[in-house]
Amino acid sequence: MEIAIKIVIGLVAILHLYFLYFEMFAWETTGRRIFRQFPADLFPKTKALAANQGLYNGFLVAGLAWSLFISDPIWADKVALFFLGCVLVAGVYGAFTASKKIFWVQGFPALIGIGLILLK
Repeated sequence: MEIAIKIVIGLVAILHLYFLYFEMFAWETTGRRIFRQFPADLFPKTKALAANQGLYNGFLVAGLAWSLFISDPIWADKVALFFLGCVLVAGVYGAFTASKKIFWVQGFPALIGIGLILLK
């Protein structure tokens, strides 16, 4: 079970590292391909806002990665639950405000991680 938990946490962290990358450094290229429904002229105007979102994704990556290196299992679980909870809330909010797909890409993997931690 511990290995499965660490794999899920790692995958969620890698996913958010990708979000950080395209929001901070590739908003006008990769971001445009991901958010095809937005008008092209919106991307240059929102570059700073996207970079700010990317920075927050970086904080999630840092917290999730940190949880993988904590030697005390109880403390590691609590840190992981906090950061997975943040990801889940962001996924639910995104599903309600932008696209239901956000829940499945972002929130659902976090929910799996939370479930695995709580079930062990």
